[in-house]
Amino acid sequence: MDRRAFVTAVFSMLASPLAAKAQQAGKVYRMAFVHPSTPVADLTEEKGSYKVLFSELRRLGYVEGKNLVVERRSGGGRAERYQDLAREVVQLKPALILTVSTRLVRAFKAATTTIPVVGITADPVAGGLVASLARPGGNITGFSTEAGDEIVGKRLELLREVIPKLSRVAILAPRAIFAGSYYPAMRESAQRAGLTLVEAQLDDPIQEPEYRRAFGLMARASAQALYAVDAPENFTHRRVIVELAKQARLAAMYPNRESVEAGGLMAYGTDRAELFRGAAGYVARIFEGAHAGDLPYQQAKKFELVINLKTAKALGLTIPQSLLIRADQVIE
Repeated sequence: MDRRAFVTAVFSMLASPLAAKAQQAGKVYRMAFVHPSTPVADLTEEKGSYKVLFSELRRLGYVEGKNLVVERRSGGGRAERYQDLAREVVQLKPALILTVSTRLVRAFKAATTTIPVVGITADPVAGGLVASLARPGGNITGFSTEAGDEIVGKRLELLREVIPKLSRVAILAPRAIFAGSYYPAMRESAQRAGLTLVEAQLDDPIQEPEYRRAFGLMARASAQALYAVDAPENFTHRRVIVELAKQARLAAMYPNRESVEAGGLMAYGTDRAELFRGAAGYVARIFEGAHAGDLPYQQAKKFELVINLKTAKALGLTIPQSLLIRADQVIE
């Protein structure tokens, strides 16, 4: 069994018993699916990783339009709305809330202590969401996109391999991330690598004009490369970021393969499809009666390196053969 098959099997075992016993006959299950920035119209089975989410729910016996009702909501990239959005969703009284980002889960933690919340976030302990990974407690569980601070150093190291004389790296992230626990770890990793960080902070509303402003800041600060932090807003606007990075001729490191498939240079991060497959499993288990706080908050275990050679050539970069050999996928 290859590694992908093994990870899929593990998630399936964690997820649920047989689909045949997944739901009570005649019962309709209601969940809220809330994203901080992706439009509601894109939170469907036809769009990227969400296809995995709904396909897995169907495999487990929960089919939208039959025995599953999904209330979709989006924060529109406006963090100042998250608290109100969380309260609005809680008033709908869904049986479960599936959401993305530490900040939104934190808003739901303040809004309800009874409705189960399944989150896809950064480090949930450092973010103050749960007491521990093994036994989260309360009404929150989920899946973390990170596996410790070492992934930051790994991404910076990969950028350095592509640009040996790299010295100034722009960090593109919402302002709240710079004020949290993630950024100090990033700064320490950069210092160890002898790199200077350029803070390209994004303010609300995080839409295309704000990204253009941030890239202007990068140019004035003479950034040589870009590190797009794993933030939901960066994922939602990945095509905007990729296009602006091309215009600025910046080598860029992304946290997800979708950005590289959209024309970005390189990504090292978690397999988002596996995270949503795992989330679907947790949704099923909670529908079956499990308590969210008893389900371990899973850390990402599988990381992949994806490189876009076409983009590298357009930027005048030569990707070392040693790096191409290690890549999980090379886009020609």
